[in-house]
Amino acid sequence: MNCRFCGEALAETFADLGMSPLSNAFIAPERANALEKFYPLHAYVCSSCRLVQLAAFESPAQIFRDYLYFSSYSESWLRHAETYAQAMIARFGLGAQSQVIEIASNDGYLLQYFQRRGIPVLGIEPAANVAAVAIGQGIATEIAFFGCIEAHRLKAAGRAPDLIAANNVLAHVPDLNDFVGGLKLLLAPAGIVTLEFPHLQRLIDGNQFDTIYHEHFSYFSLLTAERVFAQHGLTVFDVEELPTHGGSLRLYLRHAESGAHPVSAAVAALRRRELDAGLAGPEPYRRFAGTVAAAKTAILEFLIGARRAGKTVVGYGAPAKGNTLLNYCGIRTDLIAFTVDRSPHKQGLLLPGTHIPIRDPAALTAARPDYVFILPWNLRDEIMDQMAVIRSWGGAFVVPIPHLQVVP
Repeated sequence: MNCRFCGEALAETFADLGMSPLSNAFIAPERANALEKFYPLHAYVCSSCRLVQLAAFESPAQIFRDYLYFSSYSESWLRHAETYAQAMIARFGLGAQSQVIEIASNDGYLLQYFQRRGIPVLGIEPAANVAAVAIGQGIATEIAFFGCIEAHRLKAAGRAPDLIAANNVLAHVPDLNDFVGGLKLLLAPAGIVTLEFPHLQRLIDGNQFDTIYHEHFSYFSLLTAERVFAQHGLTVFDVEELPTHGGSLRLYLRHAESGAHPVSAAVAALRRRELDAGLAGPEPYRRFAGTVAAAKTAILEFLIGARRAGKTVVGYGAPAKGNTLLNYCGIRTDLIAFTVDRSPHKQGLLLPGTHIPIRDPAALTAARPDYVFILPWNLRDEIMDQMAVIRSWGGAFVVPIPHLQVVP
């Protein structure tokens, strides 16, 4: 296997999480006895460019054919999107004469806030079932995978976006150079690209091993991201650190030949911090496997101890990260009876690999469990507010990452 950016042969392990199904390959109950595909969940780090990455075992077309993640079911994510839209409009003077394109636009969760301000928008979304929701709400959306071919087609159709938003999509791209090359081709001469993605340094520092799954092909530090974008004639001129997804970066890009936006001090400061943390060398990557193993031990000790004490544990959420954690730890219905999720698209299905049932949140209050195990730990505060009723019978929340914590 070679690095998907620089082509270097990959030999250094970052995290080996064993065999796992695709994290969004939910199972219909009538298919519970059918054969499931499991693949190695083995992340490597390139010794040359330090890109952390997985092998691609399934094509994006297979992964996103019937996607069950709809962004609009998270209230905190909608607030994040609205705040972003307001900030971009103010900072870059976007108006009715501007064009905004979002890549991986999901159900229109973000573009709606630009459209409400009279700004022309277009979404590019590969999952037809998700795109249909956006289209039904009047948000122009094309069903396609983005890359150089799509960029050429859009450009020929007269598209020249002043802003390209690409939130939490860079990691999902198996052909990294084709995707970034498409950004360069499509962007207007004075245009801006913003990208959001989980920050590799936060993943390492926070032991966020469960954010590794097959649908995420790559994991980025600023150091590596800058190399990738520079190779394609794009300059990172600003960066923000965000709390989303356990700690993300928002990068601001422009054409390298454009001098419209000078490179901010924030870029140099974060670059220096990553260098000081050793991310240009091998040590942080080599140490990570040990922290992952310790987390698995702590999670299993808690769940087995709860069972022996006669306590009941129910899950909250059915996120992709949760499926990585459950399959790596070997957790089944004997330790977590079921989980609940607000999305009706997931209710009634089984989690991949573990076959833990997904139910409506009302099932949780009916069951009155002793513990609620929060799988989307990045939304812990939102979930604990929504499910505060469990404290009325003495229940407590369990947050597994970065280290197992019981919250009364």
